Amino acid sequence: MLLTPHGGVLVRQYLEPEQVAEYQEQLPDFKKCILDEIEFSDLTLIANGAFSPLKGFNNQADYEGILKESRLASGWVWPLPIVLSVSPEKQAEQGYRCGDPIALVTPDGQFQGMMELEEIYRRDREREAIAIFGTADRKHPGVDYLFSKGEIALGGTIKAKPVQITQFPEYELTPLQTRAEFARWGWQSVVAFQTRNPIHRAHEYLQKVALESVDGLFIHPLVGFTKPGDIPAAVRMRCYQALLAGYYPAGRVLLAVFPAAMRYAGPKEAVFHALVRKNYGCSHFIVGRDHAGVGNYYGTYDAQNIFEQFSAAEIGITVLKYENTFYCKRCGNMASAKTCPHSGGDLLYLSGTKVREMLSDGLPLPAEFTRPEIAAILMEFYQSQPLPV
Repeated sequence: MLLTPHGGVLVRQYLEPEQVAEYQEQLPDFKKCILDEIEFSDLTLIANGAFSPLKGFNNQADYEGILKESRLASGWVWPLPIVLSVSPEKQAEQGYRCGDPIALVTPDGQFQGMMELEEIYRRDREREAIAIFGTADRKHPGVDYLFSKGEIALGGTIKAKPVQITQFPEYELTPLQTRAEFARWGWQSVVAFQTRNPIHRAHEYLQKVALESVDGLFIHPLVGFTKPGDIPAAVRMRCYQALLAGYYPAGRVLLAVFPAAMRYAGPKEAVFHALVRKNYGCSHFIVGRDHAGVGNYYGTYDAQNIFEQFSAAEIGITVLKYENTFYCKRCGNMASAKTCPHSGGDLLYLSGTKVREMLSDGLPLPAEFTRPEIAAILMEFYQSQPLPV
C-alpha cells in the first residue's frame, strides 16, 4: 500500500466546470489578485494535492509556525511558506476585506481560481528571509524574489480551475494520477529523485543504487521557475528521455514533471521536496549533496542533516542520504568515499560551472561524467546560444 498523504488526506481543491463558467461570467464583478508565475504554480499544486495538507495560501498562524518551527499551526511539518502577497498600493486599489471572494487571475486577465479571503496580515520579509534561506542577501535568488513581493499577505482557502501549466502535458501528472500509475504497475515502494539539472553519471549511480531495493523509480524534474543560467526545461526533458530510452529497465521507471518553482532554500527545500513526493505516493526520497542549494549559502550536507530535527514518523517518507559521488579511474566505475579507497587524480569531479564552461567552449564532456547522448544534447544547446557581448 502506498504512503498516506501528508496530513492524512490528499487535498483536491478544484472548481466544477459549471462553477468555472459561472465565475468567468461574473469576473468583472469580483475583486482580483494577479498571480505571477510562481504563485500560479503554487495555486496549481495546492489544488491538485501536491501541497497537502494545504488548502490555500498560508494564514498568519501557519505563516508564523513555518518561520518559527517549520510547522503548520496544526503541528504538521511544513518548512516553506506558501504565501500570496500584494503591495500596500494594490491593497488600497482593490480594497480587499476579510470575507471577500477574490478572483485569481494571470497577468493577461485569465481566470484561474477563487480564494475566500480569510486573513490580511503583514509579511515580515526580512525575518522570513533569515528563517527560510538563512540569509537576507539579495544576491540569493530566493531572497531577491521574496523582496520583490509586497508585504501585505492574503490568506485563505482556494478553489482552482483544473489546468495544465507546463509545456509537457503528457508528463504533467497529479498526485492522484501518479498514485494510480504506481498501483497499476504493482509498485509498493517507490523512490523519488528531484532534479533541476540534466542527470549525469553521479545521479544515475544514486538512482540505480536506490532502485536495487525498491519496486520503482520516480524521476520528477522540477520544470517551473528557475534562476537565469539554469538549463531550460525543454532541453532537460530531452536528456531525461534519451537516458531512459538507453540505460534504464522498462517498467521500473516513471518520468513526470513537477510544475513547481525553485526557491533555492537548501535544507528547508529538501524537507519540502520530500513531503511533496510523499503526496505523489513515494515511499523513499533521495537527498544528495547540496540539495536545492545555490552559491555557497549552505553546507555540503546541510540538506541531509536538517532531517534530524524531525522524527521519522513526522516526515513519513524514508530519506536516502548519499555521499558525494565521483568516477574513480582506478576502480573503473562510479563510487563514493564509502566504497572507494582512492583519492587525488584518480577521482573525476566536474562542477556545474566547469561543465557549462566546457560546453560553451565546444569541449566534449568526459564519458565518465555523462552519457554521450546527453553530452550531445547539451552541446547542441550551448553551441546554439549567442556569444556574450
